[in-house]
Amino acid sequence: MQKRQLIFLVIAIFFLNFLFADSLMFKVIDNPNDDGTGVLIKWHQSGISGKIILNRKESLKSYEKIATLDPTKSNYLDKKGINPGTEYTYLIEFHNIKGQMIEKVELVVTPTGQWFNTDKKALLLFTLIIVFSIIYYIYSARSGKDLYIRKISGLDSMDEAVGRATEMGKPILYIPGTADIDDMQTIAGLTILGNLAQKAAEYDAEIIVPVNRSMVLSTAREIVKEAFIKAGRPDAYKPDSVFYLTDDQFGFVAGVDGIIVREKPAANFYLGTFYAESLILAETGFSSGAIQVAGTAMPSQLPFFVAACDYTLIGEELFAASAYLSKDPHQLGSLKGQDVGKALFVTLLFIGVIFEMFQISFLKDFLTNQ
Repeated sequence: MQKRQLIFLVIAIFFLNFLFADSLMFKVIDNPNDDGTGVLIKWHQSGISGKIILNRKESLKSYEKIATLDPTKSNYLDKKGINPGTEYTYLIEFHNIKGQMIEKVELVVTPTGQWFNTDKKALLLFTLIIVFSIIYYIYSARSGKDLYIRKISGLDSMDEAVGRATEMGKPILYIPGTADIDDMQTIAGLTILGNLAQKAAEYDAEIIVPVNRSMVLSTAREIVKEAFIKAGRPDAYKPDSVFYLTDDQFGFVAGVDGIIVREKPAANFYLGTFYAESLILAETGFSSGAIQVAGTAMPSQLPFFVAACDYTLIGEELFAASAYLSKDPHQLGSLKGQDVGKALFVTLLFIGVIFEMFQISFLKDFLTNQ
């Protein structure tokens, strides 16, 4: 009896396999974790020969052939002109190797954008670590805890530069870069300008700020004016100390060089975005005998400043200057929290290299796949 049942089962399996040998199960779904501009077509991978003809239409429009697919694959992502929230009808035709249409399926889907990409779990984890680090350090700074920040010699030299200008009776020249106000380096340069202008007001030193952008002009004037008010010297503020030269790159450099040659400033500060004009400014300032402090995040210009200036803020030191000078708890906490993120990435990089040396790739796979 058992032998008959086994024979019957084998025959049934053979019959079903023969019946559905040339059949594929199609499924059309909204592509997950995207902005709604993709539709995923999936089918059962059977290894049979033939081709799949994919047609698509919108609402009342006629079908349009999208692609010819290989049935030995298992899916196809359609991203050709897909718009979120639009209903699409797919007509999927499966033809065998002889060209005969074996299966025809019509499916409807409406793709939508997702709020979250669940494939980015690693990114979410790192973001949460950095955010909580920033919050923790801000709270610590507000509680009175002394947060250590590495000494930046270029910023510590500001007192020396202002004192030298006061003793010599000569002005301080400050250039907040040559980019517009939408550049982060310009904003960082203007932030440092506020601290320097306040020290200059306290020591009764003159400060000259030539600029080459109209928006930078109005912003720099307000910053210098506020700095003199904070120092208790609003009467000493001169609106003409912050002035516009020209938008032209080398025309601006020529004007600044003329000021350096005529006025012989005691100290020159170049903090912001600089391009080919960096060496011209630094060389002219060096020839005048002034103390020079430069800072930029432009890697191609840093060598010129390093060669011709007394102090140079390299890269992120320019952006850390505001927190370094003001000691504001929010800025200090943000700076320390970002340092935690950098330390985490460097540590993961080091561990990943060690793992790869021993052919352990799960960390790399997790980070790259996520």
